[in-house]
Amino acid sequence: MLVDALWPRGVRRSDAPIDEWCRAVTPSAELRRWYGHDPDRFASFADRYRRELEAGEPAAALAALLERARAQPLTIVTATKAIEISHAAVLLEVLRRRVGRRLP
Repeated sequence: MLVDALWPRGVRRSDAPIDEWCRAVTPSAELRRWYGHDPDRFASFADRYRRELEAGEPAAALAALLERARAQPLTIVTATKAIEISHAAVLLEVLRRRVGRRLP
């Protein structure tokens, strides 16, 4: 499951081993611009992103991901270079906490 707002540069959709693209769980454009992958802002970014995941379309998309993760293995894919300070790391932590078991 690709969880990026944009399709990864240089990867043809027809060649990518990705079953689904879930843009709805990505941080808002405003939050992404504010964060800018600044490591000093990561903790605040993570808190703000978790709050975004609690309402509206992101919450519905997260609920669908949780349902899928409870039923079958779920692999999260991102094109970010700094995974440890990315939205994908936060999303994976949220999924792990709510599913109650280890995810890949």
